[in-house]
Amino acid sequence: MSRKNKDKYNRWRNVTIAFRVTEEENALLNRMVKLSGLTKQEYLTSNMLKRDIVVSGNPKVYKALKNEMMCIYQELKRMSSLDEISDELSELIKMVCDIINGMKEENYDIG
Repeated sequence: MSRKNKDKYNRWRNVTIAFRVTEEENALLNRMVKLSGLTKQEYLTSNMLKRDIVVSGNPKVYKALKNEMMCIYQELKRMSSLDEISDELSELIKMVCDIINGMKEENYDIG
């Protein structure tokens, strides 16, 4: 049995919610979580409740952003046409652009 956790409002978090995803969905989710700088729980809860996800720039986020930009670059370089862009890659590009635009404006809100 897992131990009970309190959230930042000092409420007990003792309910577990689980669901299944595909390998591709899991990979995309993990990439987005890394880019957000949040825990997976915080990221999923914010998305589920339609709250804005605020990215705080820190070395971990900058490294994830750099790595994702390199992956995006390699994937785009491999393609012969932009018609080959998958929905997952498109969503990842949008998130990276939102983060970069937020950094430019010094407001890291990507909601």
